[in-house]
Amino acid sequence: MPKESYNVRVLRAKALASLRTGITAFNGLDGDGRITTVLLSFQHAFEMLLKGILEAKGDKGVFDKRSKRSISLEAAINRCQNLEGVRVTDDEAGTIRVIDALRDAEQHWHLVVEEGLLYLNARAAVTLFDDLLHRAFGQRLAEHIPVRVLPISAQPPQGLDLLVDEEYQRIADLLKPGRRATAEAKARIRTLLATESLTDPDAAAISEADVGRVTRGIRDSKTRAQVFPKLTGVASTTAGEGLTVEVRFVKKDGLPVTYIADADTDAAAVRTVDLEKKFHMGAYDLADRAGVPRGKATALRRHLGLDTNDDHFSHRFVFGNSKHLRYSDNSLRAMKEVLEKVDLARIHSSHRTLPYNKTAQTLPPCSQPGCVANPS
Repeated sequence: MPKESYNVRVLRAKALASLRTGITAFNGLDGDGRITTVLLSFQHAFEMLLKGILEAKGDKGVFDKRSKRSISLEAAINRCQNLEGVRVTDDEAGTIRVIDALRDAEQHWHLVVEEGLLYLNARAAVTLFDDLLHRAFGQRLAEHIPVRVLPISAQPPQGLDLLVDEEYQRIADLLKPGRRATAEAKARIRTLLATESLTDPDAAAISEADVGRVTRGIRDSKTRAQVFPKLTGVASTTAGEGLTVEVRFVKKDGLPVTYIADADTDAAAVRTVDLEKKFHMGAYDLADRAGVPRGKATALRRHLGLDTNDDHFSHRFVFGNSKHLRYSDNSLRAMKEVLEKVDLARIHSSHRTLPYNKTAQTLPPCSQPGCVANPS
């Protein structure tokens, strides 16, 4: 194996150190600051691990081109989802995003995380950390941390759906008239909103507008599926027992996500979305990251319908008289998935804009196996 760079060794060591700190806090007897330490440590562990993986794989995007500063955890997740040989899945990305969303809410304000949910997230985080460490570096977490110190609980692990239902009922009880416990209820609501990151990356940002809408929905006696529809499509799987428990979050068939412009529509389930964060790539950046020549990338975007301004693949930002079409990671994945199946030359000829005095070049029929190009 090639010798690892200094940066890779340091980042992996920092990731392992933060994970140890989080596990120690989780198992500690002192409850003061316990949740804060666990969440901050686990979030930092994943950020360092993902950046170490990007550095080890030669990815040049660890530093932002404009600010010249190290990218955020969300950006690192997105890059690792498109990284050959390691490729973080949507389910795995959701596990990291939940930790990050919980950390953000706890660090900048406060929340209440029930012990069952905290244990489930901690165990899922450790399981995923071990998976990524082995996938990228061929190492196991047991080589660095004794099994006896991994997160342990006196309670047997419960399924995510059961824990969410129980927490929803607690919140509903806290919001009953005369309880005077709205502040605690909102702290618990933030935890469930953060958990929606398992299925929707845009749910990682928790706003007080979201908390307020959920509070009103619960007071109006709406069901859990109505208020938290994205949690209907996710569950947890548990393998092993005792110190060797492995927890993973998996998606089931859930409710579709719909983007709306009117924030008053069925307000209980509506989440606000930071569009600039979701649609963070320009046309050139999208082409470069997809590995497609810029001229042909324009034709490929038109062929795939990525310029439709549908708030899934692209969004058009309007600033006065200026209009800028920006693209999401959905567009990047769509382009990469079809590169092996299309004839770029044929698509380029079919979709390019020609000068008035030129005519389109006639190309022979596509003979490449699996070609999906359709100039008509």
